[in-house]
Parts: sequence; structure tokens; C-alpha cells
Amino acid sequence: MRLAHSAWPDIADKPTVLVPIGSIEQHGPHLPFDTDSVIAVAVAQGVAGHVEGSVVAPPIMYGSSGEHQMFPGTCSIGSAALQMMLVELVRSMRTWAGQVVFVNAHGGNLTALVAAVTQMRGEGHDSAWIPCATEDIDLHAGLTETSLMLHLRPESVQLNRAEPGNTCSLQEILPLLMAEGVGAVSANGILGDPAGADADRGARLLGRMIADTTGAVLDGTVDARGRLSPHATVS
Repeated sequence: MRLAHSAWPDIADKPTVLVPIGSIEQHGPHLPFDTDSVIAVAVAQGVAGHVEGSVVAPPIMYGSSGEHQMFPGTCSIGSAALQMMLVELVRSMRTWAGQVVFVNAHGGNLTALVAAVTQMRGEGHDSAWIPCATEDIDLHAGLTETSLMLHLRPESVQLNRAEPGNTCSLQEILPLLMAEGVGAVSANGILGDPAGADADRGARLLGRMIADTTGAVLDGTVDARGRLSPHATVS
């Protein structure tokens, strides 16, 4: 069930609320600014199909994306503002929700997520966060995210502009990235290589992400940082 499309009598008693979190930030010259948000929504909606009585809230599209600020179009509210928003959302939602789970698709949001969720859990609110991890193959706007977007919203992908970026590992580029932002390590904003991306690969990746996230929501544990980790995978 999508919260924004529903009316209050439609809300089940103490549902699990899935809140997608993304960003509005550059994703290279070929992917749209809302790539992370599109992925987070798709994962949350997929999970909701396996979790009875769950509700998918509207996505939080503005995140903490300061590392991309040197690229035109990036819109970031920073960690402090995002943390405050998440805290107030949990306090509000928990008046009627059983559990609030943030489904996050942007790594830059983690500082705010960890701080907000640990604070809320300290106040007695059943809340957690879980990543839509897309970094298994490459880091940003490469093969993984391009394939996902070709599956989810192909009309927004400009493959004629796709090109390799910085293909070094995160460990190699992290110090400079943290100090000076993505532009210092990749002139085109890509961390990886989108070559070979296709919709079928994107569909398989999305299915795996939904399965892993569903397993965590249904049968997971919350660690000291507020992250849900799966015991089992649901297919």
C-alpha cells in the first residue's frame, strides 16, 4: 500500500512503514538526478509485496549530497537537516505505526540515518534503516546503477552519453573524495564504468536487493548503529 495514495481508514493497525530515502544529485552525464530515489522506491515497493500490512511512505528525495555539490543540479540539505527530519518523521509515524524502516539508496545519508535511528531507538521507538546496496560492482553511476535505471525507467537514461569514470576502489579514492568531493576524483562524476549495462541485468539486481531487504525486514536484527541485517533471504 502506498501511503500517499490512501486515506486514513485504509491504514492497518500498527503497520510496518517503509520510507525510501534517496537524493537529488548528479549521476554522471547519462543518468538522472533522482536515480537513488527511484531505486529506493522500487526496493521498498518490492519489499511491501512480501510484508503483510506494510505501507510505503513517499520518498525522501533530498538527502546529504555535499560530496557532489561541485556538479550543477545537485541539491543537498546536509546531514544535520536530514537527521532532524528523520527524527521528527519517526516521532510522528510512531503514533500509528508499529515499526519504521528507512530504505536508503544513498551512502551520503548514513551519518544522518545512524544518528537519527539510534536516537529514536533510545527514546523507545521501533525504527531501523537498511541499505539498498549497489556498490558490489561499482560505486556510482556505473554498471550497477545504469542497469537498474534501464530496467526501472529507461526513458531517463541517455546511453549515448555513458562513458567510463574513475574505476579505482573506494579505498584508493576515499581520502581525496572525503577532502574535496567526487569532482576531485572523477571529472564526469562517474565512479565505475557503465559499459555493458542492460535492463535484464538491472532486473536481476533489483530482485536480489528486494530479496535481501525483505529477509531483513521479516527476520532480521538491528545492530548498535540501527541497521537491520538479515538472518534469511526471501525469494
